[in-house]
Amino acid sequence: MVLAAGKGTRVGADGNKAYLPLAGRRMVSWTLESLSEVHELVRTVLVVRPDERALAEQTVDREVPDFAVEIIDGGDSRHESEYKALQYLAPDIESGEVDVVLIHDAARPLAGPGMMKSAISVAREFGGAIPALEAHDLVKVDADGNVDSVQTELALVRVQTPQAFRASPLLRAYGEAVKAGFEGTDTSSSVERFSDLEVRSFQGDERNLKVTYARDLFLAERLLADSHYRLS
Repeated sequence: MVLAAGKGTRVGADGNKAYLPLAGRRMVSWTLESLSEVHELVRTVLVVRPDERALAEQTVDREVPDFAVEIIDGGDSRHESEYKALQYLAPDIESGEVDVVLIHDAARPLAGPGMMKSAISVAREFGGAIPALEAHDLVKVDADGNVDSVQTELALVRVQTPQAFRASPLLRAYGEAVKAGFEGTDTSSSVERFSDLEVRSFQGDERNLKVTYARDLFLAERLLADSHYRLS
């Protein structure tokens, strides 16, 4: 599941940043190319804004013509887009044809097939998988602006995508979230609240950046243009 139904306001784009040119192709195409190399996947669903369906179709036809991509309309939020995609996949999930669902942001074009395969493997073994990077140099700030160091025995991490989860519990968790009126900030938040899945972290990568601002677009282009820096 590739989420490409967002906007590009912070990156300075007039439209959806997923379709911005990046090192010779549109941003979303880098993710689709990586997915085409993950042979464990049986279906790939691209979740788009309804008014951008034609643009998505043109992009797929032109830039990844030999890869089967199913394009569906997303919702007004990330959570709603994920739920629509899960409903779309529900028949294959319920039949057992799809045992794990991989979720990735189109705005992270540098995640390679190796990271995606790791997410699938960890999810199959434990239930859920999220790539994470240890967060350093954190401080606490109180309501008055006073700064203090973070005191915790737990390791604090920054979460990335791709994330992967066993499909049936994931579908049920999103159904329960809808009933409860809950919208998570990412997939793992809904899984944590509405399922018993064990979610394990695996090593993320600093290069797997999320394109949010114009400077991120510049850095991503430099990394993608140099094959030495591409993630495997």
